[in-house]
Amino acid sequence: MQGQSQQQAYDRGITIFSPDGRLYQVEYAREAVKRGTASVGVRAEDGVVLAADKRARSPLMEPESIEKLHKADDHVGVASAGHVADARQLIDFARRQAQVNRLRYGEAIGIETLTKNITDHIQQYTQVGGARPFGVALIVGGIENGEPRLFETDPSGTPYEWQALSIGSDRSDLRDYLETEYEEGLSIDEAVGLALDTLAQSNDGELSPDGVGVATITVDDEEYAELPADDIEEVLADRDLLAGDDEADDDESGDADADADETDDEE
Repeated sequence: MQGQSQQQAYDRGITIFSPDGRLYQVEYAREAVKRGTASVGVRAEDGVVLAADKRARSPLMEPESIEKLHKADDHVGVASAGHVADARQLIDFARRQAQVNRLRYGEAIGIETLTKNITDHIQQYTQVGGARPFGVALIVGGIENGEPRLFETDPSGTPYEWQALSIGSDRSDLRDYLETEYEEGLSIDEAVGLALDTLAQSNDGELSPDGVGVATITVDDEEYAELPADDIEEVLADRDLLAGDDEADDDESGDADADADETDDEE
C-alpha cells in the first residue's frame, strides 16, 4: 500500500519527478492530444498547407463551430489537436505575441520566434504547482523572410521543425504515410492533395468537404487563407477521396473525447 501511495504522489504532482525521471502529468497531456482528431501540416516550395479533420459528431452541429484551424497573424496559421479550450488559450496568446511584435518592432513576427514564445508559455505549466499542462498540440506554419516554415508544439513545451507532420489520433500511421509520400519541392497544390490524402488514411480513404478544413499561406502574398468547401470538394473528387454519403454522425474511436460528456472537449 505504501508503494502505491508513493506512486500516486508522483502521478498527481506536476512538480515532482518520478524515480525514473518522468512527469506523468505531461505524459497524460500527450494522451489527451492523441484522443483529438488529426491535423496535418505540409511544407511546400511556395508555401505551407494546414489541414484538419473537423467531422461533426452530430448532424445537428454547425460545422463552422468546430475550431481546428486558426489565423494567428496575416502570415501565420495554426492547426490544433487535443482539448479545444486549451487550444483557444494558446491561440489567443499567439495572437497577442504577434501584435506586440508588430507594435514594438514594426514588423511581422518570425515563425520560429512565435513558436518558441508559445512553447516557453507551455513549459511554464510543467513546473508550476496548482496548474496542469496544456492538453493540446499545435502545428504553426507560415512565411518567414520569404521562406515557408512549419513547427510543432508539444505539451512538454518543446518546439520541433518539420517538412511534414501530423498530430492527434493515428499520428504514427499518418506520419509513416507522409514519410513515404512526401517529396521536397512540392507545389502548394500538390501539398494540399498530400495533406488530404494523409487525413483520408484515418477515415477509410474517404473525406467529406464539410468534415475537413484546409488553409494555405503562400510565399507570393504571405496571406493566411482557408479553402472554401467547393474547392475542397473539387480536390477530393479529383483524388478519388470524396465520401459517398454523409458520415457526420459516425463516432470513431479516434474522435473520442477525454471527457465523453463534453462534445467539444477535444478537437
